[in-house]
Amino acid sequence: MGVLKCFYPDRQSESTYHLDFEKFYKEGYRGIIFDIDNTLVPHGAKADERSVALFKDLKKLGFQTMLLSNNKEARVKKFNEKIQTGYIFKAGKPGKANYYKAMQQMGTNEKNTLFIGDQLFTDVWGAKRVGIYSILVQPIHPKEEIQIVLKRYLEKIVLYFYHKDLERKEKRDR
Repeated sequence: MGVLKCFYPDRQSESTYHLDFEKFYKEGYRGIIFDIDNTLVPHGAKADERSVALFKDLKKLGFQTMLLSNNKEARVKKFNEKIQTGYIFKAGKPGKANYYKAMQQMGTNEKNTLFIGDQLFTDVWGAKRVGIYSILVQPIHPKEEIQIVLKRYLEKIVLYFYHKDLERKEKRDR
């Protein structure tokens, strides 16, 4: 299913909070673009202690960070009150323009920027379209808007083939 590969993440993780950001920094990454809802907090939630601590740690490590959300400014601004990082609202993901704008604002490029999000057809696909390393995380909370629930069914099909391709690659590499 080669046509589906444009939706494949470069990596999958159970959670944003399980990633080894120190390792990414050692590998040369300097910027991280985040989706918010179901990537950092449940849909519509304010920044919690865990997300505030994450951004504090990332800044300490030397990372530049940005929030890239398709939400309206009021939602993104509310989340960002405690985080205090750059953000782009109504981003139009998976459109490329605001991925580039986020990198420009962080002073990074395609080779040293990561994208972390919970949706294949917006987050991952947009990052892949501009050549950014993409990490798909499991949604934090199962309660989602109806249009996202419908997309999750299609995501399951893509992820089925993604995992099959990974298995084939692992067998070949043995």
